[in-house]
Amino acid sequence: MNAPKYATGCVEKFLEYVKFDTQSTEDSDTFPSTPGQHVLLQHLHDELKALGLEDVTKDEYGYVFATVPATSSKQNTPVIGFLAHVDTSPEMSGKGVKAIFHRDYDGRDIVLPDDPSAVITFNDNPHLANQIGNDIITASGTTLLGADNKAGVAEIMAAVEYLLAHPEIPHGPVRIGFTPDEEVGRGTQYFDVERFGAACAYTMDGETLAELQVETFSADSITARFTGFNTHPGFAKGKMVNAIKVAADFIARLPQDSLSPETTEAYEGFVHPYMMDASVDSTSVKLLVRDFATPKLQEMEQLVEKIALEAVAAHPGSSVEITVEESYRNMKEVLDHHPDVVENACEAFRRAGLKPAIEPIRGGTDGSRLSFMGLPTPNIFAGEHNFHSRYEWISTSDMHKAVEVIIELCQVWEERA
Repeated sequence: MNAPKYATGCVEKFLEYVKFDTQSTEDSDTFPSTPGQHVLLQHLHDELKALGLEDVTKDEYGYVFATVPATSSKQNTPVIGFLAHVDTSPEMSGKGVKAIFHRDYDGRDIVLPDDPSAVITFNDNPHLANQIGNDIITASGTTLLGADNKAGVAEIMAAVEYLLAHPEIPHGPVRIGFTPDEEVGRGTQYFDVERFGAACAYTMDGETLAELQVETFSADSITARFTGFNTHPGFAKGKMVNAIKVAADFIARLPQDSLSPETTEAYEGFVHPYMMDASVDSTSVKLLVRDFATPKLQEMEQLVEKIALEAVAAHPGSSVEITVEESYRNMKEVLDHHPDVVENACEAFRRAGLKPAIEPIRGGTDGSRLSFMGLPTPNIFAGEHNFHSRYEWISTSDMHKAVEVIIELCQVWEERA
């Protein structure tokens, strides 16, 4: 592994942060949704204060903001920001994470010691081919690692520490933000864009080395609530209308060979039933609707409603109520109006020796919502792989490169001011 251009403690910081259990949950009325997030956010607040930053804040919702003061004498350098979220996925435990180093990776399958049946195979992880000779970090096999997004947190913190220690590096004001509950779709719910005070920002929450993501899905959610009629099953003939069966018929009528996550890729959208609350009297089906072209969402929503009405028509006495909620929109619709935000990032990649790989996200980031809230926010790689699972891994080399990109990007904005 080549020595990093900027020697920082990003790996050591990462190993410290993954010890915090910050798993978020959808089953909570609090914000953040879990107390462990507050603990790490307070830790980051205190760490930033200890570095000497004077305007570090942690508000009632847990958002931690701070500013790295400008070192440039230029008065017109825009304020830029870097963001990462502290929570980990509800899909896999993040309690008691044991991070394991796999030094000088040699291309073999990686067996996770606490569950030898858990194997990160070389053949199923094509990005491992680019990591020969590098150090890989995994969890032990019973938890996720937390690289999503504590790698981003560590990379930002390491860059802050380096910039403060090297005032000879010219840059404008740099805003830092650490946020909760991204994994449950609420990461920007109370984010105060005006108080953050940046012209643009970058989330450090991407996957593969050199990826820069400037477009996401546009997304809505649909709830289809089917109503039947329940009565004693022993005397139900000609009376009972089973809402569970109506909902099952509806799901069976959805396209089988298209418009689903398991049948689409690249720029293809989908409709995805992912949750059901079922009883004979009333059954609700929740569906995700995703496409890169926002107008196509309405087409798919009309298709869902048509199929739901067909299912109801096949079960006399049943009815359905369809509710559509907006989730987020494709950040490209905003970023196209701010080409410098993307071009400056590309230049920082090039200075770090990377060819920018501009890839669409088949999902969303906090940057999707923030862009439409007035803060243009593309997504930069953090190096995380197989996130939300116990097979998660990250390369220390990629983490150092992410730090390098942050530091170079601060200088690019200053030079071009």
